[in-house]
Amino acid sequence: MKYTIATATHVGRVRAGNEDAVYPTEDVSTEGPVVVAVADGMGGHAAGEVASAIAISSSISLEEGTAVARVEAANAAVVAAADADINRAGMGTTLTLAILWPDGRLEIGHVGDSRAYLLRNGRLTQLTIDHTFVRELIAQGRLNPEEAETHPRRHMLTRTVGMKDVRVDSLDIHLMPGDRVLLCSDGLTGMVSDIRVEKILGSTPVATDAVWSLVEAANAAGGQDNTTVAVVDVTE
Repeated sequence: MKYTIATATHVGRVRAGNEDAVYPTEDVSTEGPVVVAVADGMGGHAAGEVASAIAISSSISLEEGTAVARVEAANAAVVAAADADINRAGMGTTLTLAILWPDGRLEIGHVGDSRAYLLRNGRLTQLTIDHTFVRELIAQGRLNPEEAETHPRRHMLTRTVGMKDVRVDSLDIHLMPGDRVLLCSDGLTGMVSDIRVEKILGSTPVATDAVWSLVEAANAAGGQDNTTVAVVDVTE
C-alpha cells in the first residue's frame, strides 16, 4: 500500500497556547511502515504542552515496537517527567497512535479522547472509544449520547498518558485502497459533528486540503480548543 499523510494543528480562537502535538509535522508519502500520532496535553504551568510533546517524541523514538508498546513508552516518559518537576505534577495527555504497515495493516494504540476514524466508501466510522466519564455513563445506560453533549463533566477523562498504570486500548484492522484514516484531538470533535466531518472528508480529495478544511470548520464553529488533525489516504 501507499500512504499519503497530511497533518495540521491550530491554537483555535480562545486558548492562549497550543497544548496539542502531532506527528509527522510535514506531509509524507510512503509505503510504510510509518507512525502517525495525535496528542492533547493537560496540566498547569504549560505542562500540557510539555506532556503532549514528550508523548509524541518518546513514542516515535522507538526503533521498533507495537502501537501499544509505543503508547506505554510515552506513558513512562510522561510519568518520569512529572515526577522530576513538582511544577509538572499531575500533567498528562491523550495519545492516539497509528502504525501503517506496507501490507495495509492499521495498528492503533489509544488512551484518552482524541480519536481515530475510518472513512470507507463515503461512510465515517469511529474506531476508538473515548476514555471519558460521560462515555462510561453511556455504556452503563445512565446517559444518552444527546445528554452527553451538554453534560458538565463531558470533558473529564478517565484514562490519560501520565497515569502510573494506564491501560492502552489496541485495534488492528486491514485497510483497503480508497480508505481514508483520520486522527484528531477533541478540538475538532467538540466543535464539528461526525456528519459534518464525514462530508468534509468525502468532498475534499487532497489530504492537505482536507486537514485544513477540518481545522477551519472547528474554528468557524467557535474554536474553543486547540484543533489537531491527521489524514491518511490509502492507495495501492
